[in-house]
Amino acid sequence: MVDEGITYETTSVRAIRGMEARTVAKWENQGWEVVSQTTGKLQTEIVIRRPKPKSRVLLYAIGAGALAIVLATVITIGVISDRNAPAAEADATPSAGAGEVSSSETEPSESVEPSEPAEPEDIVITTANNPDFAALLALGDYCDDSIPVFAEKYRGQTIVFDGNVGAVNNHDGATTRYDILIGAGDYSETSQPGPAFQFRDVNLVNDLHYVGDVPDTLGVGDNLNVTAEVGEYEPGSCLFLIEPVETTYR
Repeated sequence: MVDEGITYETTSVRAIRGMEARTVAKWENQGWEVVSQTTGKLQTEIVIRRPKPKSRVLLYAIGAGALAIVLATVITIGVISDRNAPAAEADATPSAGAGEVSSSETEPSESVEPSEPAEPEDIVITTANNPDFAALLALGDYCDDSIPVFAEKYRGQTIVFDGNVGAVNNHDGATTRYDILIGAGDYSETSQPGPAFQFRDVNLVNDLHYVGDVPDTLGVGDNLNVTAEVGEYEPGSCLFLIEPVETTYR
């Protein structure tokens, strides 16, 4: 059915494979609707649209008029204040000796050795002991600007969190090497908080360092407890790379 009399604005967004539902939900909450989806090797391009506001030009005109009135009022008040302000007093002559400082004040009584910067604590980061990590796992946008800040600050440190498998893709066409998308919390098809973590170029046997009971296969929807080393964040794909240290099914 054709929408008569409605003008749409259209744009496209990209979502990581396996994260399409989360991306669509985010944009639908802002009033957009999905037109089409094109799936690529690593990302899916999603075309979305929403109706253009009919009164946008009128709103701009009203806003411009209001701004002009405010500026005129400010200028008028400024002119009146300048006319009523008392004349500036003549430059005061500094009192004798005001700028003089005794030699005893300029010379330190004893030398102080500069202290060495404290080394960062080598502790395992969890949501319980690190507010930055707790806030990271609660994010609603996996491309949020705070993610690269966290990655840079805690690069090389160890994190532990409850996560899930969002997608498993072959790495560059290999048959035994995989890129595994890891989300925060329990698996859900409709919502997924936190960054888009990824184990890149790993096999499913030794590289994940399993602990405890291990099923025959690892697949989408599996809930895990993840211990990993913080890697780099890729702004182009919004992927947050982590290196598996220990993996437990839960």
